Amino acid sequence: MTGSSMNQAELIQAAANDDEGAFSELVRQNADAVYGHALRFFGDKTTAEDATQEVFLKVFRSLATFDHRSGFSTWLYRVTRNVCLDMLRSKARQPQPMDPLDLSPAPVSDFANTVTDQAAVEQAMRALSPEDRAALDAVTLFDLSYEQAAEVLGVPKGTVKSRVFRARRILVSMLIPDESKTGGA
Repeated sequence: MTGSSMNQAELIQAAANDDEGAFSELVRQNADAVYGHALRFFGDKTTAEDATQEVFLKVFRSLATFDHRSGFSTWLYRVTRNVCLDMLRSKARQPQPMDPLDLSPAPVSDFANTVTDQAAVEQAMRALSPEDRAALDAVTLFDLSYEQAAEVLGVPKGTVKSRVFRARRILVSMLIPDESKTGGA
């Protein structure tokens, strides 16, 4: 059976038994969520890439001990969050200066708008408190339920709900122009 035709439980079992194809498929399925969380956590692409690599290295080393008490995405979120916190605590990575090439305008206006929108979202995400950002990431990037996010974050379910609500409200206020302030019709 190929990695892409297995269900998640089969992929996890095969990867735990040193099936490189199955592990590669798990990485492929989850890399965007891990990288997205790390990018939001650090605000730096290079550090986020390093964190993503460290997460999957830890997953590879400890997959055989995954006990299925929680869902894989819950466990992966916990590993991701711990790696990011460890990197931050150890001060192993300092934010890298912006590459001037990243600031040059793109030749295609649609692409430029996408880059501008993405930069605005990243800036807005950095404006969130770490607690609100962690709750939003758990629910949106890792698709955890409020109950699962509460368990991972060590807070009540209602706290997760209020943090996600507050984060969404802040993001909307920062990303959608208020017509009354801009004098729109």
